[in-house]
Amino acid sequence: MILLIDAGNTRVKWGLFGDGTWHDEGALEHAHVGDLAAVAAARPDIARVFGSNVAGGSVADAIARALHGRAPAPEWLRSSAACCGVRNAYDNPAQLGTDRWAALIGARALHPAACLVINAGTATTVDLLDADGLFRGGLILPGEHLMRRSLARDTAQLPFAEGRFDAAPRNTADAIVSGCLNAQAGAVERMFRHIAGEPRALCLLSGGGADALAELLAIPFRRVDNLVLKGLAVAATQPDAP
Repeated sequence: MILLIDAGNTRVKWGLFGDGTWHDEGALEHAHVGDLAAVAAARPDIARVFGSNVAGGSVADAIARALHGRAPAPEWLRSSAACCGVRNAYDNPAQLGTDRWAALIGARALHPAACLVINAGTATTVDLLDADGLFRGGLILPGEHLMRRSLARDTAQLPFAEGRFDAAPRNTADAIVSGCLNAQAGAVERMFRHIAGEPRALCLLSGGGADALAELLAIPFRRVDNLVLKGLAVAATQPDAP
């Protein structure tokens, strides 16, 4: 059994994977990563802990403390020039966030054709993956919630909006929500133009903000829950992974 961990900007998501099957999964706020101790204690058959960490050293240390004596020490994915059928065209391959790298690996395993890999979370990442497995590059932008929070923080009279999407908003709360969602969808659709003419081109859409974004997209897409964890499962079980 492998305990897979996606330590993101806001939450730590985990999954138990073995013999090609997902056995359990969950998510924890950073302040509660100690609860991984109970996950590990309930599964003494965990033989490996493998993950992606973009949350920083303090979260990694908290995870290691929670698992100490209950599971093997965590191993962390490193972004590289190539892994599991994906080649990395980043100027400095090691600089690519490991959550994006894992999502690209997962995308390649799920859809071996041209695709746009979206992870809509605290930040939204929009990454181009060619049919031959070349990661060509991508975008990072604030997630929809973070966009709304920045407007509330950095403007004098705009609130943190809890409105709804409207094609032509007629109140401030809806105008903010609609503007932020349109910004997300617009970035995705503009990037999809790079591969739109390729056979079976598809957008793979994951993350906590995926449902709201999916309602606006006028491109072919597939919702994929926990794409980072799925990519980690591939990397943890293929021999060319670091």
